[in-house]
Amino acid sequence: MKARKKRLAFVGLAVIGVAAASTLALTALKGNISYFFSPSQVIANEAPQDHVFRLGGLVTEGTLRREGDGLTVRFDVTDNAETVKVAYEGILPDLFSEGKGVVARGKLGPDGVFYAEEVLAKHDEEYMPPEVASTLKTAHAEGVAESATQTSGAPN
Repeated sequence: MKARKKRLAFVGLAVIGVAAASTLALTALKGNISYFFSPSQVIANEAPQDHVFRLGGLVTEGTLRREGDGLTVRFDVTDNAETVKVAYEGILPDLFSEGKGVVARGKLGPDGVFYAEEVLAKHDEEYMPPEVASTLKTAHAEGVAESATQTSGAPN
């Protein structure tokens, strides 16, 4: 009977240990996960207000502005359907430019401006992050369908 109690105690401690390790791992992952949202999803209030997430799209032409301190940059990100204003304090990647794909990680402020902690630019002429490509394709398809509906409903 003594050996059986030792085995039960060992199994019980093992189960408690696995449960504790799983809880710690899930807690750490939850704090580090940052989901991807398009500007359309941000405007539709699908993005969390108090959590870090990634925003991706194209930098809108003519919106890149540098503040007087030289480090703060403001620009707009679009998915060709909606646009979100972005503020970033830091040095932009060398390949960052207007009209190009970008993914920014940060939080949405109460004023509706996305305050980026990190900005990533695409690395060559052919590459676009998969999330950005699918978002742009979806927004383009919705725009084409919407314009077709408006055209067919107009009186001649």
